[in-house]
Amino acid sequence: MAKKLIDKSIPRFLLVGVGNTLLSMVLMFLLEGLGYWPSTAIAYVAGAVMSFFLNRHFTFQSEETLLRSAVKFAVCYVVAYALAQPIAGWVLGRTALSPLWQERLTKLGGMALYTALNYFGQRFFAFKR
Repeated sequence: MAKKLIDKSIPRFLLVGVGNTLLSMVLMFLLEGLGYWPSTAIAYVAGAVMSFFLNRHFTFQSEETLLRSAVKFAVCYVVAYALAQPIAGWVLGRTALSPLWQERLTKLGGMALYTALNYFGQRFFAFKR
């Protein structure tokens, strides 16, 4: 079972994520003259589009139709984003940490959970073979 969950797609997925982050960061700074919200929105959309195409072809070699996989990809992003912080916060809210450290660890845990949820959602739903 573990071999089915862990394969060569994990490093590829993480590499695409690093590329997504770098592209988004560069665009945010290049477009900062537009203001915070326009520059970050454009940067995040560009990063998501890049991630979609790279994960579809490079990471998961999906043959799903473009529209169908795009809709499923969007669902994965929304679900992962919606669940990551509340779950991490719920888990860490039961600790004896100070509120500041609970918030910090919730952010870190939320990022890790978001990445994991996105990976499994994209691998087994959006881009399944």
